[in-house]
Amino acid sequence: MDHGEEVGRVPSYTYFLDDETLDVQREAYGEFIAENGLGAGRAFKSLEVMTNDIKAMAKSLFNAPDDAGVSFTSGGTESVFMAVKTARDLARHKRGEPPERYNIVACVTAHPCLNKAGELLGVDIIRTPHTKEFRADPSLMRSAINDKTIMLFASAPNYPFGTFDPIAEIGKLAQHSGLRLHVDGCWGGFLSPFTERLGYPVPPWDFRVLGVSSLSADIHKFGYAAKGASLVLYRSADDQDHEAFSFSGWPRGTYSTPTFLGTRAGGAIASAWAVMHYLGMEGYLRAARLTMEATTRLIAGLNSIPDIECLAPYGESNLISFVSLDSALDIYAVADRLEERGWLRGRMREPQAIQQGVNPAHLATVEEYLSAVREAIEFVRRNASAPVAYDEHSY
Repeated sequence: MDHGEEVGRVPSYTYFLDDETLDVQREAYGEFIAENGLGAGRAFKSLEVMTNDIKAMAKSLFNAPDDAGVSFTSGGTESVFMAVKTARDLARHKRGEPPERYNIVACVTAHPCLNKAGELLGVDIIRTPHTKEFRADPSLMRSAINDKTIMLFASAPNYPFGTFDPIAEIGKLAQHSGLRLHVDGCWGGFLSPFTERLGYPVPPWDFRVLGVSSLSADIHKFGYAAKGASLVLYRSADDQDHEAFSFSGWPRGTYSTPTFLGTRAGGAIASAWAVMHYLGMEGYLRAARLTMEATTRLIAGLNSIPDIECLAPYGESNLISFVSLDSALDIYAVADRLEERGWLRGRMREPQAIQQGVNPAHLATVEEYLSAVREAIEFVRRNASAPVAYDEHSY
């Protein structure tokens, strides 16, 4: 089995376009495997040039102002962490308060890394229910705001359902309330700008929306860079004064880092830069076209199977979740059977569903996978037993 076929059986974790792009990743990473991104401004000038180039490309892609700030991070978790830290420290500065227990309001569909950041930074996360379309409800978010709220958090799209929160409405709420708004585009940040150009129904979500203060996007997902490569962007570069860490209380002198990490893989920076230049607009449009073709074919094929259906709305992104239409058909048992046959599946808890992200490698396996789903359903019906318990550690 070649790499593309292997990735075509995995619901997430890896993001594959083609062997040529993978070779670009590997070669660029290998050239800088020993360099430390922390020294980009002093010891490794080429890494500084590449980082600045990546930032410029990202500002253009996400319609950020010319004076926006951008930081290169190790992944979506660090990007969200930095957005939370910046919001917390800005609030302390502007409010002139001693350290307070602030909070952030988000929909229940927000990625768990938001709670991880909150736990580490002493910020409470208030989660509100989603709508029938699996989106954040601005009215419920408004009701959750109190005098300790410092930021609203929205997803573009959210990972469980692949739908976009109503960023424009939440942006207005943020402006009216005097709050920051972070948009988590870690999943779709390097896909949505291109699917929008291809005519897919992508709602407004980036810095074109007034009220958006910061935005995160992973290059190591659909930017097809080696892990870990992500970005956090700020509408104002002044915000980065509250993102950085600096310490002078030791004999060596001042130690400063722009984000959370100290040592940073130089190979990740080089890989991101090389792939972004290698693909360019034409390459990313091609990748987006293949991704969404695979997505639409999977949705149509799954919906043609009488026992299951995909959760709607769909088509805004490349995330799919499908449920059983028959209470006697245990969808987790279907997932178990698929995994027995080599199809690693993601599992949703609320509602119980099989979920996956789609990348270009899935296009070649659509028909094989649909046949596997049909076989799995038939197998489960023939061998019906007690329902399969949900595993809290399922991906």
